[in-house]
Amino acid sequence: MAPKITRIETVEFTYPLADVNTNPKGVDLVYEPGHTLERTAFGIRIHTDAGATGEFVGGNPPGYTQVAMVAPTLVGRNPLERERIWYDLKRALRKYDGMGVGPIDVALWDFAGKYYDAPIHELLGTYRTRLPAYASTYFGSEAGGLNSPEAYADFAEQCLETGYRAFKIHPVGGLDDRDVDREVETVRAVGERVGDEMDLMFDPVCEYETWGDALKVGRACDEQGFFWYEDPYADGGRSAHGHRLLRERLDTPLLQTEMVRGVEPHADFVAADATDFVRADPIWDGGVTGAMKIARVAEGFGLDAEYHLAGPAQRHCMAATRNSNYYELGLVHPDCAVPHAEPPIYGSYTDRFDGLDGNGTVAVPDGPGLGVEYDWEYVEENRVGGRTFG
Repeated sequence: MAPKITRIETVEFTYPLADVNTNPKGVDLVYEPGHTLERTAFGIRIHTDAGATGEFVGGNPPGYTQVAMVAPTLVGRNPLERERIWYDLKRALRKYDGMGVGPIDVALWDFAGKYYDAPIHELLGTYRTRLPAYASTYFGSEAGGLNSPEAYADFAEQCLETGYRAFKIHPVGGLDDRDVDREVETVRAVGERVGDEMDLMFDPVCEYETWGDALKVGRACDEQGFFWYEDPYADGGRSAHGHRLLRERLDTPLLQTEMVRGVEPHADFVAADATDFVRADPIWDGGVTGAMKIARVAEGFGLDAEYHLAGPAQRHCMAATRNSNYYELGLVHPDCAVPHAEPPIYGSYTDRFDGLDGNGTVAVPDGPGLGVEYDWEYVEENRVGGRTFG
């Protein structure tokens, strides 16, 4: 007899991040000693009549608003019919960005792994179980740690000594008088210090106000042989035309599509010759199901898929993807021990700076489903909202 979904619970909770704040424009997380930032996080539990519950902690407020729109339609359905559910949710949220599909789909994959007593990557088809990682920095700030070209170079050298094979710069951001020349110097400082020993990446996250500034920094990346240049300017990472023109004028490969949602826009971006690497996110791009579709699109074009940020779902997706180079471990900082937005809800799992083995890799969880144990007691103690459906 096929299993059925009996109830879906969502929860909103808070947790502290020590020595962290947002930048002057309130967008990106930065180091600020002595300041504690209260963060909001979300979780979902999909209960079934099969004795297993699909769980996931992650996502964002728009996503969980959309979860509430569609969750009632899932009660009574077979949780193993992920592909059918994925397409139904995609259609239901067609007027929106589809962020609500991700948390549901990841939780359904977690259920499937528990149901079949296998990790998600095994259900997908395991390609590897150790993932080469790159250190992905916090955004820089004047507060210290990452506040100058030399500071970035020092931290890159520290990462190299720790065992990282690659290093990505998120520069000082959120300033009204953005100093592009300083960012050129940051590229050069890091490249000259470790460029012969590490793959280097640069990610302004769409902050350059002009295409010309993006070109200027990109040419500095060319000089230093950077591995990729990611989402440079203020089109929001969405202009296939603008990035095709930028790609034609630079030697450094572009990594785009973090800011577009869904399989079809990713495919359109690739077909327009607007990127070299393809970005996918199992939380933002329709869960494990959606992210793996994007990885296969990239593979069909002969390109590599690079998964966005860190987390158990990302590890499982990369473990089942041949055409992927690095796991994004971060965000990390020389003076801040807390990785980017990681709530204290895991047991042995972590994306902390020192989580590498001697070969610069991280392990893929091997327990059923996501293979992580969530501390739901902590979540409930810090609960500030949530809903139950069914």
